[in-house]
Amino acid sequence: MSILSNLDLIRRVPLFSTLTQAQAEGVADAVIKRRFKRGECIVEQGKKSNCLAIVLTGRARVVTTDARGREVILATMNPGDYVGEMSLIDNQPHSATVKAEVQTDVLILGRAEFARCLPENSSMAYAVMKGLVQRLRHADRKIESLALMDVYGRVARALLEFAQPDKDGQLTIKDRVSRQDVAKMIGASREMVSRVMKDLEDRGFIEMAEDGSTIIKERLNSLG
Repeated sequence: MSILSNLDLIRRVPLFSTLTQAQAEGVADAVIKRRFKRGECIVEQGKKSNCLAIVLTGRARVVTTDARGREVILATMNPGDYVGEMSLIDNQPHSATVKAEVQTDVLILGRAEFARCLPENSSMAYAVMKGLVQRLRHADRKIESLALMDVYGRVARALLEFAQPDKDGQLTIKDRVSRQDVAKMIGASREMVSRVMKDLEDRGFIEMAEDGSTIIKERLNSLG
């Protein structure tokens, strides 16, 4: 099996799909490849890494932690996803921590090299980007607070986000649902999530299949 060059890797990342050949070669010369073990932090909340990290292989989890150490899962990163661009644009610390869920390979692009891919600081496009970053940070804080819905509504919304239509159009979560993961996503205890999901099953909002999958009934939309 041939070893892919940095340029080959760059061309496989959607973020760089519109670069010219010269731009892509410039980025390829600047990036370095790093491997993170399971549980290692790629970026850390409240700190600056001064780099853009693009996932090549593996999977990472984006989490934010409050002062009491409670975690909220914001997103899961897969190959092609990237993190760190908000801090590079507004020069503020990371608003969340990104941890490798499995062994994860990433491409690292430094601040100076990243800046060369951006429009001039005085341009309207750059001002718009900074405005969008501010909105994203505000959204992250709102997600962290999770104050708009009760636990039933938050569990329902999480299940609906996990679900995908099967060949018959039935919304189904194929993998076994981790109560602990749902609890971290919605800011509730694992015990509370377990009670809510058992109640949703008893009331016919969801159905647990023998293979561990979860069938989502249409009426669950009324909660989420």
